[in-house]
Amino acid sequence: MSVLAKSPWVVHFNCNSCNGCDIEFLACLCPTYDVERFGVVHVGNPKHADILVVTGSVNHRNARVLANVYQQMPSPKVVVACGVCTSSGGIFADCYNVLGGVDKFIPVDVFVPGCPPRPEAMIDGIVKAVGILAAKAKGIETPVADKPRITVSPSPKPVDETPAQEPDEVGAVK
Repeated sequence: MSVLAKSPWVVHFNCNSCNGCDIEFLACLCPTYDVERFGVVHVGNPKHADILVVTGSVNHRNARVLANVYQQMPSPKVVVACGVCTSSGGIFADCYNVLGGVDKFIPVDVFVPGCPPRPEAMIDGIVKAVGILAAKAKGIETPVADKPRITVSPSPKPVDETPAQEPDEVGAVK
């Protein structure tokens, strides 16, 4: 097992979330959940991080910053997308400034579903990311088909456009 798998360093980037995912991520660092028992250390500098945890939907202002943070991380690196907004834009997908999920801009290795995801789910995603990080350190790339995907339709269901039926003389529909 590589050193990276025993003590991965995580950096968190908030891409415009409602802070629900951020609060749950901070709960992972508190004594109740204590993600450090897995050797995970939260750092503030992407140049020292192995895992990038992203929350919130990508918009015009932060897409370039997100890509810059990702490029500053040393290889091998893993990205964890926490929450529905990070995966697809979520309830904000139809907003004028939301560009969609994080995977349109940087490669994502683990998707953690939920709005917001529970700390247990985030810890599970980070532990899976540690496994992927160890595989990447050995030169083994995980195929895209093995990565969990979330498919959420950002647009509402189409409206039924069948013509309305005419009522008869009594008022009943024919």
